[in-house]
Amino acid sequence: QVQLVESGGGLVQAGGSLRLSCAASGRTFSTYTLGWFRQAPGEEREFVAAISRSVGTTYYADSVKGRFTISRDNAKNTVYLQMYSLKPEDTAVYYCAAVPWRTTGLSRPGLYDYWGQGTQVTVSS
Repeated sequence: QVQLVESGGGLVQAGGSLRLSCAASGRTFSTYTLGWFRQAPGEEREFVAAISRSVGTTYYADSVKGRFTISRDNAKNTVYLQMYSLKPEDTAVYYCAAVPWRTTGLSRPGLYDYWGQGTQVTVSS
């Protein structure tokens, strides 16, 4: 069982930056693939980024490629999402998610076994 707790959300102006963190419980953090998703009101949950369990290969949605960076610190059981050049359309609740061992299909929300409670990111124009 893994528990995930996100932090770092808030209100920022367009063009600004935020760094989200997701702290995980458990002793096998390094074996988990981790993802960030987001959900705006009235929209489906959408993939943002993922980082694989071992070598840390990263994957991004086209909408955030070049602006967001996902990283992980296995010693701290934490995954990060650094967001630059934020746009109003990035406004959403951001969730981190975890699944053990998987390395394919990482953009599918249904793949993930564990989810955090979410953190709100609001980008004003």
